[in-house]
Amino acid sequence: MERLEPLLFSAFLSSNFLVSSVVFSAISRVQRAPYMDEIFHVPQAQRYCDGRFSEWDPMITTLPGLYLVSTGIIKPVSWLMGWTGSVVCSTGMLRFVNLLFNTGNLYLLYLLLCKIHQKDKMQAQHSSFYLLI
Repeated sequence: MERLEPLLFSAFLSSNFLVSSVVFSAISRVQRAPYMDEIFHVPQAQRYCDGRFSEWDPMITTLPGLYLVSTGIIKPVSWLMGWTGSVVCSTGMLRFVNLLFNTGNLYLLYLLLCKIHQKDKMQAQHSSFYLLI
Protein backbone atom coordinates (compact mmCIF):
# COMPACT_ATOMS: atom_id res chain seq x y z
CA MET A 1 0.00 0.00 0.00
CA GLU A 2 2.95 2.30 0.70
CA ARG A 3 3.93 2.27 -2.99
CA LEU A 4 0.39 3.07 -4.12
CA GLU A 5 0.03 6.23 -2.05
CA PRO A 6 1.81 8.56 -4.51
CA LEU A 7 -0.20 7.13 -7.39
CA LEU A 8 -3.46 7.48 -5.50
CA PHE A 9 -2.69 11.05 -4.56
CA SER A 10 -1.70 11.87 -8.13
CA ALA A 11 -5.02 10.43 -9.33
CA PHE A 12 -6.81 12.40 -6.62
CA LEU A 13 -5.09 15.66 -7.57
CA SER A 14 -5.77 15.05 -11.27
CA SER A 15 -9.41 14.24 -10.58
CA ASN A 16 -9.77 17.43 -8.56
CA PHE A 17 -8.32 19.44 -11.44
CA LEU A 18 -10.60 17.69 -13.97
CA VAL A 19 -13.78 18.22 -11.95
CA SER A 20 -12.82 21.82 -11.21
CA SER A 21 -12.13 22.40 -14.91
CA VAL A 22 -15.56 21.05 -15.88
CA VAL A 23 -17.26 23.28 -13.30
CA PHE A 24 -15.10 26.23 -14.42
CA SER A 25 -16.08 25.64 -18.05
CA ALA A 26 -19.79 25.37 -17.26
CA ILE A 27 -19.79 28.54 -15.16
CA SER A 28 -17.72 30.47 -17.70
CA ARG A 29 -20.14 29.62 -20.50
CA VAL A 30 -23.14 30.88 -18.53
CA GLN A 31 -21.54 33.80 -16.67
CA ARG A 32 -19.03 35.56 -18.91
CA ALA A 33 -19.14 38.96 -17.23
CA PRO A 34 -17.75 39.59 -13.75
CA TYR A 35 -20.26 38.88 -10.97
CA MET A 36 -20.46 39.37 -7.19
CA ASP A 37 -17.13 40.70 -5.93
CA GLU A 38 -15.49 40.15 -9.33
CA ILE A 39 -16.85 43.55 -10.38
CA PHE A 40 -14.15 45.03 -8.11
CA HIS A 41 -11.40 42.43 -8.44
CA VAL A 42 -11.34 41.86 -12.21
CA PRO A 43 -10.77 45.53 -13.12
CA GLN A 44 -8.09 45.78 -10.42
CA ALA A 45 -6.31 42.66 -11.72
CA GLN A 46 -6.55 44.07 -15.25
CA ARG A 47 -4.92 47.31 -14.09
CA TYR A 48 -2.04 45.28 -12.67
CA CYS A 49 -1.89 43.29 -15.88
CA ASP A 50 -1.51 46.58 -17.78
CA GLY A 51 1.36 47.54 -15.45
CA ARG A 52 -0.58 50.22 -13.56
CA PHE A 53 0.46 49.11 -10.08
CA SER A 54 -0.13 52.47 -8.39
CA GLU A 55 -3.88 52.52 -9.14
CA TRP A 56 -6.06 50.98 -6.42
CA ASP A 57 -9.82 50.64 -6.02
CA PRO A 58 -10.73 51.84 -2.50
CA MET A 59 -13.57 49.29 -2.35
CA ILE A 60 -11.02 46.44 -2.22
CA THR A 61 -9.78 45.53 1.25
CA THR A 62 -7.60 42.51 0.41
CA LEU A 63 -3.88 42.43 -0.28
CA PRO A 64 -2.77 42.52 -3.95
CA GLY A 65 -1.04 39.11 -3.89
CA LEU A 66 -3.45 37.36 -6.24
CA TYR A 67 -3.29 40.24 -8.72
CA LEU A 68 0.50 40.13 -8.73
CA VAL A 69 0.62 36.36 -9.13
CA SER A 70 -2.05 36.47 -11.85
CA THR A 71 -0.01 39.04 -13.74
CA GLY A 72 3.13 36.96 -13.17
CA ILE A 73 1.43 33.87 -14.63
CA ILE A 74 -0.76 35.35 -17.36
CA LYS A 75 1.68 37.80 -18.94
CA PRO A 76 4.52 35.29 -19.58
CA VAL A 77 2.12 32.59 -20.77
CA SER A 78 0.33 35.00 -23.12
CA TRP A 79 3.68 36.15 -24.48
CA LEU A 80 4.81 32.55 -25.07
CA MET A 81 1.50 31.56 -26.65
CA GLY A 82 1.23 34.70 -28.76
CA TRP A 83 -2.07 35.76 -27.18
CA THR A 84 -3.08 39.39 -27.47
CA GLY A 85 -6.10 41.57 -27.01
CA SER A 86 -9.13 40.50 -25.03
CA VAL A 87 -7.79 37.05 -24.06
CA VAL A 88 -4.97 38.39 -21.92
CA CYS A 89 -6.23 39.15 -18.39
CA SER A 90 -9.83 38.47 -19.34
CA THR A 91 -12.34 37.44 -16.70
CA GLY A 92 -12.05 33.83 -17.84
CA MET A 93 -8.26 33.86 -17.69
CA LEU A 94 -8.28 35.36 -14.20
CA ARG A 95 -10.80 32.73 -13.08
CA PHE A 96 -8.52 30.04 -14.51
CA VAL A 97 -5.67 31.28 -12.31
CA ASN A 98 -7.98 30.64 -9.34
CA LEU A 99 -8.49 27.10 -10.62
CA LEU A 100 -4.72 26.62 -10.56
CA PHE A 101 -4.66 27.96 -7.00
CA ASN A 102 -7.36 25.43 -6.09
CA THR A 103 -5.10 22.58 -7.17
CA GLY A 104 -2.08 24.10 -5.46
CA ASN A 105 -4.02 24.61 -2.23
CA LEU A 106 -5.10 20.98 -2.27
CA TYR A 107 -1.47 19.91 -2.57
CA LEU A 108 -0.33 22.24 0.23
CA LEU A 109 -3.18 21.07 2.44
CA TYR A 110 -2.15 17.47 1.80
CA LEU A 111 1.47 18.23 2.73
CA LEU A 112 0.39 19.89 5.97
CA LEU A 113 -1.87 16.98 6.85
CA CYS A 114 0.95 14.52 6.12
CA LYS A 115 2.89 16.26 8.88
CA ILE A 116 -0.06 15.78 11.24
CA HIS A 117 -0.86 12.19 10.18
CA GLN A 118 2.71 11.00 9.66
CA LYS A 119 1.87 7.32 9.99
CA ASP A 120 -1.29 7.33 7.88
CA LYS A 121 -0.94 9.09 4.51
CA MET A 122 -4.36 7.82 3.39
CA GLN A 123 -5.88 9.71 6.33
CA ALA A 124 -4.09 12.84 5.10
CA GLN A 125 -5.54 12.32 1.61
CA HIS A 126 -9.06 11.82 2.94
CA SER A 127 -8.78 14.81 5.27
CA SER A 128 -7.46 17.10 2.53
CA PHE A 129 -10.30 16.06 0.25
CA TYR A 130 -12.98 16.70 2.87
CA LEU A 131 -11.45 20.00 3.94
CA LEU A 132 -11.31 21.20 0.33
CA ILE A 133 -14.92 20.47 -0.46
